[in-house]
Amino acid sequence: MKIVSIHEGVVPISSSIRNAWIDFSAMDCSIVAVVSDVIRDGRPVVGYGFNSNGRYSAGEILRRRVIPRLLAAPPSSLLTDDGTNIDPAKAWDVMMRNEKPGGHGERSVAVGVVDMALFDLAAKIAEQPLYRFLSDRHGDGDPDTSVFVYGAGGYYAPGKTLRDLQDEMKRFIDLGYDVVKMKIGGAPLKEDLERIEAALSVLGGDGSRLAVDVNGRFDLRTALEYGEAIEPYGLFWYEEPGDPLDFGLHATLSEHYAGPMATGENLFSLPDARNLIRYAGMRPDRDTVQIDPALSYGLVEYLRIQDMLKRHGWSSRRCIPHGGHQFSLHIAAALKLGGNESYPGEFHPTGGFADGAVVENSRVGLTEIPGIGFEAKAAFYRVLRDLHD
Repeated sequence: MKIVSIHEGVVPISSSIRNAWIDFSAMDCSIVAVVSDVIRDGRPVVGYGFNSNGRYSAGEILRRRVIPRLLAAPPSSLLTDDGTNIDPAKAWDVMMRNEKPGGHGERSVAVGVVDMALFDLAAKIAEQPLYRFLSDRHGDGDPDTSVFVYGAGGYYAPGKTLRDLQDEMKRFIDLGYDVVKMKIGGAPLKEDLERIEAALSVLGGDGSRLAVDVNGRFDLRTALEYGEAIEPYGLFWYEEPGDPLDFGLHATLSEHYAGPMATGENLFSLPDARNLIRYAGMRPDRDTVQIDPALSYGLVEYLRIQDMLKRHGWSSRRCIPHGGHQFSLHIAAALKLGGNESYPGEFHPTGGFADGAVVENSRVGLTEIPGIGFEAKAAFYRVLRDLHD
């Protein structure tokens, strides 16, 4: 087999919401279609990918570096040893050829988009849903058949009241989520505490069902101040309190805040993840690593991160990827991660799971469609098909 063509484009995922750092009024993401010469039911088998929310499209890097390298490579150099399928790891090496180490920004996003499409393609050619394909090759062959998910939202928005926040959390609960997440750090502490207590009031006062997310906004003094104020609530976790690369801030906070913390969504490489574990005071008995495979050079790099975590005594169950999309859902099931994020009301058409997916007791199952299953997201699949049809 061989790759016939690669098509890239951009899709808007804009919204009026904001977190403590940014608004999403101009947010977009890259989409990719990798067309193979394998024909099924009269049509070529195509792998699809996109980058997760929170980072903008990376089209220039895709067009000028990543895609040309793949298309210029000898077709056999991208295949498994038996020549029957695409090998995403070999393709990853080609995409990263002539790239210096370090500087893990938008480049990691561009590579991650194509990596997703290649894994989608490989699983389709193998005629397996991605989670079974991955479990057979990189797991124990016995994947989870459902995955823990939490409902993420609670953003700041123009005119949004405490009642609106409560109604949003109630909608998540009605959709089957037992655990929900909201943003903090974009308002004064007093106001944020009122927002937290409003959310807790619809959760029966159970703080273990509510996570809060700062999106990296705080300096150390503010992170400690918030930590002291929210610790009595017994929250599910306190997320990304400071700059993602300020490992010293995180380590100091972990000495003072006894509750669970979570971070990692803005770390995009194995070296950054290793530094997080070495220097950020992360506690493997309670904290969560949130690295998003779609943003961090793709699954090929994420598998290396999982190996590193294992060597440092971390269970895969302490990993819950950021992003709320189908790719990470399959990875979570295959590698037996602790769960996956979900955005019930935002980042359409790319985010979310299959159109018929049902969340029950904060768990969701997977489709048996070969590949990632974008074909079961009708609105998004139309966008992806338009790339190459």
